[in-house]
Amino acid sequence: MNYRDVSKVHFGGDDVSLYGTPKEELGPGQLCVGAAGAPPGVEPKPSFLKNQLQALFQPTDNRLAMKLFGSKKALMKERIRQKAAGHWIIHPCSNFRFYWDLCMLFLLVANLIILPVAISFFNDDLSTRWIAFNCLSDTIFLIDIVVNFRTGIMQQDNSEQVILDPKLIARHYLKTWFLLDLISSVPLDYIFLIFNKDFNESFQILQAGRALRILRLAKLLSLVRLLRLSRLVRYVSQWEEVYFLNMASVFMRIFNLISMMLLIGHWSGCLQFLVPMLQGFPSNSWVAINELQTSHWLEQYSWAFFKAMSHMLCIGYGSFPPQNLTDLWLTMISMISGATCYALFIGHATNLIQSLDSSRRQYRERLKQVEEYMAYRKLPRELRTRITEYFEHRYQGKFFDEEMILGELSEKLREDVINYNCRSLVASVPFFANADPGFVSEVVTKLKYEVFLPGDIIIKEGTIGNKMYFIQEGIVDIVMSNGEVATSLSDGSYFGEICLLTNARRTASVRAETYCNLFSLSVEHFNTVLDSYPLMRRTMESVAAERLNKIGKNPSIVSNREDLTNDCKTVNAIVNALASVASTEQCDGGTSSEESMMGHDGSSMKGGGRHHHHHHHHNLLDLGSIGKALAKGHLPRPKSENNFALSLDTPSPLNRNRPSFHKSDTFHKDTSFQ
Repeated sequence: MNYRDVSKVHFGGDDVSLYGTPKEELGPGQLCVGAAGAPPGVEPKPSFLKNQLQALFQPTDNRLAMKLFGSKKALMKERIRQKAAGHWIIHPCSNFRFYWDLCMLFLLVANLIILPVAISFFNDDLSTRWIAFNCLSDTIFLIDIVVNFRTGIMQQDNSEQVILDPKLIARHYLKTWFLLDLISSVPLDYIFLIFNKDFNESFQILQAGRALRILRLAKLLSLVRLLRLSRLVRYVSQWEEVYFLNMASVFMRIFNLISMMLLIGHWSGCLQFLVPMLQGFPSNSWVAINELQTSHWLEQYSWAFFKAMSHMLCIGYGSFPPQNLTDLWLTMISMISGATCYALFIGHATNLIQSLDSSRRQYRERLKQVEEYMAYRKLPRELRTRITEYFEHRYQGKFFDEEMILGELSEKLREDVINYNCRSLVASVPFFANADPGFVSEVVTKLKYEVFLPGDIIIKEGTIGNKMYFIQEGIVDIVMSNGEVATSLSDGSYFGEICLLTNARRTASVRAETYCNLFSLSVEHFNTVLDSYPLMRRTMESVAAERLNKIGKNPSIVSNREDLTNDCKTVNAIVNALASVASTEQCDGGTSSEESMMGHDGSSMKGGGRHHHHHHHHNLLDLGSIGKALAKGHLPRPKSENNFALSLDTPSPLNRNRPSFHKSDTFHKDTSFQ
């Protein structure tokens, strides 16, 4: 028997595996689990209904399961655990439990609304329709107890472990909700009527005193079914936690609070009418005073509900003053319970509404602190106005810690959020539009959002620059030392990069002409990014040189750290070459001294001057070979040193006497050679 036959036996299809998922997701080892108990050569033939029930009892990839287990692979392992626990163990994340809870939710709401009305305003408690409704409801709730004994339990310690052992499930249920569920599900009123000995004798004379008291007691026992409210609370809390995870959960909780408030008012109104009815409508009761004994049940319910809500809201005490002791106690109980529920409702509703707009509330609190600070420091009114305008323009009425929020995200998700936030900047800056996407991504993740008011000095001439700026919105003026505006920059432009390229002081001031939304890039992040993208550094250098030329500054001061590094390498190579030449001359000098000692005749003395000229020419050749050695070594040569070899190869009066060195524009007196 192959694996395909096993899957056919269990689920009747080629594309469905043992646990209701595509077979491609399961290996052969997992497919063999279902056929482990079958004898060799004998195919198990479970019933179709049993297979369907087992599939319904297994966990599916719904929202609750994915929240609990996190991945489909973990869900597959949980299906294997559920299969090993037994055929009739229901997983809490299964489709069966989902639809069962949904049906129970609607049935609970219907019972909690219909039961009080039927008990309080209708006397035909033994009608066929009413008995059928109660028996059907009680039967379903008794079945729910059996289902709870076979449903796995999700632990509350966030261990992502579901208890599937039948003994542990039963023990846990017996210790928690079993007794309350049993009392609310057993038809105590009908049991009382059946086992009462005098009921059968007095059934034909229902108006007799004892039979009437029995029916009234049965009505009170029917109120036990209202304990099913505990199940409603459990189901609603679970659905709130699992199926309303987005912003709609706040509105659902407010809706649940309103519904609970109305339900308690509904119960209180029914109780307001039930107590006088059980007393036979005394003449001093509020029902008799308003002559509602024989009115339609809807009119009776409306007055009772209005009376209950007046007590709960503590606004209608004088409308229906109590006329007897029973009515007095009933009014006090209604007022206390109603006031408590009303206070809880107001408190929860206030918290939920505040949570809806927490950022705006934090903004108001922060602005209040700023106002108290300005008053404490006695700042002038003009400065206070500017500070208030800054906060209004910077935060737009909402305050939140964006750095903390982004810091809690994953690196990829944080990068996506920042790229989305800076999409308008990237689209408006031509420098970014033609740049490498990797460069743009690295830059925008290091940008910091800043806001400036009209008239603010963003950059002051003569200061040390530690950041550059990109303009998202607004206009800035480039102001010279004499106060003249050299040029203006607007959306999509950038400025402040010159000092970052040269480590020099600011060559001009920058003033905000309008409200400006800028993104700043610090010098540390600037160098980190440009070291990885040298071509972008060259591009920024050319733009900076053009701007310096516009404002009358020397564009040659623009250089980069790469040129400085190359200058250091070149000069170090020259020094090493000169050192080797000097050592060679020392060796040659020893030999020439011996030759001079041997030359005592005239011929030797005559050749002395010729030898001295040849030695000077030899030094020039050695210096010329330095440039060739540098070229052969492929050492980087900055633009400022391009004339070095040319000055050696081109004859000039200066070159005939001694070598000439051209000082680099990037050379600095603090440069150290290693």
